[in-house]
Amino acid sequence: MRKVVLAALAAFFALTSLGSAQANSVISTSPISGSTINSAPSAVTISTQVTLLDMGSSVTITDPQGARVDDGNLTISDTDMIVGLTDLTISGIYTVTYSLLAENENPLEGTFTFTFKAPAVITQPTAVPTTSSSATPVVTGKSSTSVMVIGLIFSAFLVFVLLIMYARKIIKSK
Repeated sequence: MRKVVLAALAAFFALTSLGSAQANSVISTSPISGSTINSAPSAVTISTQVTLLDMGSSVTITDPQGARVDDGNLTISDTDMIVGLTDLTISGIYTVTYSLLAENENPLEGTFTFTFKAPAVITQPTAVPTTSSSATPVVTGKSSTSVMVIGLIFSAFLVFVLLIMYARKIIKSK
């Protein structure tokens, strides 16, 4: 009986001490890596798998001549990193170099490019006010949570079975 209890405790602690094993990687970029665009974006967005930290991340965007075109305004929102751009006027390949930090992760570093084809005459679009409703955030479950719940349910069931076996042993010995 003692071996069964020890095995149950070992299984319980092994299942509950499992951490989520995730490695951070880039899910998407805007503009899309390797794409050719005809209208200048106002910002570059990099989306990752893991929530990013507000401090310590950096992004540099350079034009075909090597001059920086990012405005230095770096915004982190959950798994998205957004950096503003100055007006793009030169046609060619733009390079985005990033180093993104997430909690308990090594820095996610990399580079991607996009090609911008500048129009013959650059015109500033006129701002038109629009009304929009606020977006409702979508909450997604994490797979590590479901593994934890399954482990706890299994452990509770195992403890229940062991208690029944112990109660039967006590009743039979009387």
